[in-house]
Amino acid sequence: MQYSKKLDTLERKAYQLIISRLNGDDINDKDYSEKIIALVKKGIGGFIVFGGEKDGITRFINELQAISEIPLFIASDIERGVEQQVKGATPFSCPMAIAAAIDKARPEDINLLENALRAVAEEAIDLGINMPLIPVLDVNQNPDNPIICTRAFSDNPETVSWFGTHYIKILEQSGLISCPKHFPGHGDTSIDSHISLPVINKAYDDLMKTDIMPFAEAINKGTQSIMIGHLTVPALDSRPASLSGKVISGLLRDELGFNGLVLTDALNMNALKDFGNVPVECINAGADILLHPSDADETATELLSAVKSGKITMERIESSIDLIVNTKHSFKKMRSTKVDYDKNRTLSSQIVNRSITLVKSTPSLLPIRNKETHAVLAGDPSLYGPSPLKDHFRVSTIDNAGRLKGDTILFALFTSVRAWKGSSGIDTGDMNRILELMKRYNNSIVISFGSPYVLRYFTEAAILIAAYEATILAQEAVIKCLSGELDFMGRLPIKLL
Repeated sequence: MQYSKKLDTLERKAYQLIISRLNGDDINDKDYSEKIIALVKKGIGGFIVFGGEKDGITRFINELQAISEIPLFIASDIERGVEQQVKGATPFSCPMAIAAAIDKARPEDINLLENALRAVAEEAIDLGINMPLIPVLDVNQNPDNPIICTRAFSDNPETVSWFGTHYIKILEQSGLISCPKHFPGHGDTSIDSHISLPVINKAYDDLMKTDIMPFAEAINKGTQSIMIGHLTVPALDSRPASLSGKVISGLLRDELGFNGLVLTDALNMNALKDFGNVPVECINAGADILLHPSDADETATELLSAVKSGKITMERIESSIDLIVNTKHSFKKMRSTKVDYDKNRTLSSQIVNRSITLVKSTPSLLPIRNKETHAVLAGDPSLYGPSPLKDHFRVSTIDNAGRLKGDTILFALFTSVRAWKGSSGIDTGDMNRILELMKRYNNSIVISFGSPYVLRYFTEAAILIAAYEATILAQEAVIKCLSGELDFMGRLPIKLL
């Protein structure tokens, strides 16, 4: 079928340039589902999935695809596997933990990585996701980065490129549309673009050698789409990248030779709040798809008005429509297979077990088999509610740790990277209380369940451990490493101490 024949009105073409939000937890609400179906009938380009249960999401996406005259892009941020968004799928490690677990020089490690990526691809296809918004190709060179941090593989562009190209190879082989992000690189900032507009002051040559290099490799590997970040890089343009013709049409397309789909980062973020008609400016800059606007109908209306007033040319619209239609013709290549979720959970556990990194050690302190050892939990309380550490140590929180006594104390620091949060590190008050408590003990063990960068504040500790995430699997792996049941096999993917 020639999908372009279905785009017989300017309105349908405007909607085709939009990927709108799909709240998976709301699909059983009649009013909400009818609103989504109405967008499909208007010609919406696709949806980005957040939340929901596996079986329900699969059923609903299949229903939407069945009524859509043109196949829908079904996108999702599945940097940690499909379970990051949809309950019932398999949780996989964050990119930095994967980089810590996989030794690029070991063929068996590469095989483990590629099997895990195939598992992620199979689960995405099983649910109906055809555009996973991965890999993250940001080079995390700012330890205080609040929104990238462990979402990045490394602070080294060669390492980021190596892992990124493996992701792209497996995803594209599976028939999925890989989408590296956030061009031209969101790794060297201390500002979350969900909250405000980051400015990255780097020289052009430095940008090309570090931040942009992984994207150039991704293009060479055949990625079908790239996401543009909401950030300003004065060496490239005074305007934000997502509104910049110099960045999108000039650098990305003309200089780097990218001829695939260009997506904006989510348009509901605050980074562009001080700019004018953002959807129109994004399209004029060279973007093909407007991701996650606050209101898809209003965005389509803005595009229609801009075309009618001459602010956007029909040539510009048709150029993006041609790319979208050609990409959607490739959907038939997706190979759906029966997913072995038990096998995938085993793969996930293997990676977690291999990721735990002994950053600093002191002879004779490990292994720890004394259940009388005090463990102090600090950081975000929502992350350590059902912690298995409580079954192995005498656990206290940072608020009631002042009366503890003993020879050795263990600090478990729980942090996370979340949009709109503004920080990926530990609270200054908690940090100072931990440093004060450390003075009372002969030996301190500090474990980061989240950002490894917090460990740089506790260099006087006898032992430093990076676990990269606060999951139950990561906590159980650390317990096994502390007791000697598992070896510490992780390698730190960043410069820290």
